Amino acid sequence: MYKVALPWPLLGSLAGILLSILGAYCGWFLFPDMVHKRVEESVVITDGSEQYQRFVELPQPLTFKVYIFNVTNPMKVQQGAIPIVQEVGPYVYKQYRKKRVKHFSRDGSKISFIQDQLYLFDQEASSPYRESDNIVALNMHMNAFLQVFEREITDILQGFANRINHRLNRTPGVRVLKRLMDRIRGKRKSVLQIGENDPGLAILLVHLNANIKAIFNDPKSMFVSTSVKEYLFDGVRFCINPQGLAKAICNQIKEGGSKTIRELKDGSLAFSFFNHKNGTGREVYEVHTGKDDAMRVLEIQKLDDNHHLQVWLNTTDNVESSMCNQINGTDASSYPPFRKKGDSMYIFSADICRSVQLFYQKEVKYKGIPGFRYSIGENFINDIGPEHDNDCFCVDKLTNVIKRKNGCLYTGAMDLTNCLDAPVILTLPHMLGASNEYTKTIKGLKPDAKIHQTFVDVQYLTGTPLQGGKRVQFNMFLKSINRITITENLTTALMPAIWVDEGIQLNDEMVAFFKKRLINTLQTLSIVHWAAFLGGFGVAAICLIYYVVHRRQPAVVVAEAPLK
Repeated sequence: MYKVALPWPLLGSLAGILLSILGAYCGWFLFPDMVHKRVEESVVITDGSEQYQRFVELPQPLTFKVYIFNVTNPMKVQQGAIPIVQEVGPYVYKQYRKKRVKHFSRDGSKISFIQDQLYLFDQEASSPYRESDNIVALNMHMNAFLQVFEREITDILQGFANRINHRLNRTPGVRVLKRLMDRIRGKRKSVLQIGENDPGLAILLVHLNANIKAIFNDPKSMFVSTSVKEYLFDGVRFCINPQGLAKAICNQIKEGGSKTIRELKDGSLAFSFFNHKNGTGREVYEVHTGKDDAMRVLEIQKLDDNHHLQVWLNTTDNVESSMCNQINGTDASSYPPFRKKGDSMYIFSADICRSVQLFYQKEVKYKGIPGFRYSIGENFINDIGPEHDNDCFCVDKLTNVIKRKNGCLYTGAMDLTNCLDAPVILTLPHMLGASNEYTKTIKGLKPDAKIHQTFVDVQYLTGTPLQGGKRVQFNMFLKSINRITITENLTTALMPAIWVDEGIQLNDEMVAFFKKRLINTLQTLSIVHWAAFLGGFGVAAICLIYYVVHRRQPAVVVAEAPLK
């Protein structure tokens, strides 16, 4: 009997093809599905889970950098010169966030919480700058008071009319003041309408002008010399032991409820930019947990039990909430998973009372972790007005300032009066992209998109922020106000006060954790995928070539030994 050798190259080629198909299936179907499910499980917030712990307290503090515009020619500005500013900083703070969870919804798809924040000065990161550094910066509280007084004197008078009636019985001109208050109650005139022809208001303005010294510590200019720590957190004191009309005005300021002004133990008031953010939070947030829809994780559902803001202008007689009042996106501590090239996403910033859209820019790598970069678009503060269908942001609360005829500000500036209860103007740092109508009023600005543009790098599978920063600048108009002596020679200018960079850079510990939990797994799966796919293909090709080359050779015949 004779046996013909089996065509093992064909069997090897078939096995290689099967291995390659298996590698393709695993790499393009099975593994992505496994990763998708694993990521979904890891990002959904459930009580007691690892994600819940990260949600309650961020694994690392955020970085909060503050840059202050020091005014180098304050007394010349008082005489009408253009302000010259010099940026000082950064003053770097570590921002710790911790949430006080109130409850989950019954179906587990929502979670409500109050967020507390703690700011600690980072001397090492701030060096050579110190919180004790002296600065000359815009006197925000005095400037705000004067502009609010100019715009809404009727509201101010009505708020403390009764107090003035019994506090000023011995004050010259009190009968004139009382008669003026009665007329204001009846006619509701604006300060500008009354001011031109009404001698009563002129007398009132004289009295208020005389009391500015008692209220704001005898200021010599529209700027204040103070320390960085006082300006940002501890507070710049004013209303120190006021009397008469000054005391009535200070009481009204105190009762106004401004977040940036608080009463001290001695009864005086203090202004600071961020003291109200440092400590126990107030706003109640409700966000999506990601249950049943991981793409909505951390999406803000309600703020203080409201689905919309009540800050910006609405349409159809306030019946329908405008797009400006919509609350979209997350709070920027994390983002929805499974990002795709070319998409966009929203963040909501309570500090500026609005949602901000971020647009895909490019692929990036941060310390070996792949991600996508997102940045703000022109619709942030450049494209605002009726021609862009978002004139609901044009609150038109400012008088005698640099603005368009329709009440909207020029490109690159946004009025936050309704948001902050103060005439604060938002721009990008150093007025990046702002109209020349504003930039020409200030000297010393050096806009640079590389360091002043808001961006975030996001790991596209999990939505984890890798690095980035929200960068905005807070300004106020400087201008002359009728019958207020300290402002009489001012040239109208959009005056910068500070700009902030609130962001994150994933530290080495978190990078190592992230790589161990995700990146290394993805790399292992990728190696298995390509090894099986290319290896199987290679084996199949080699075996097939071997078979073709040797198939014409005569078969090997093996004679069996005869049986004994």
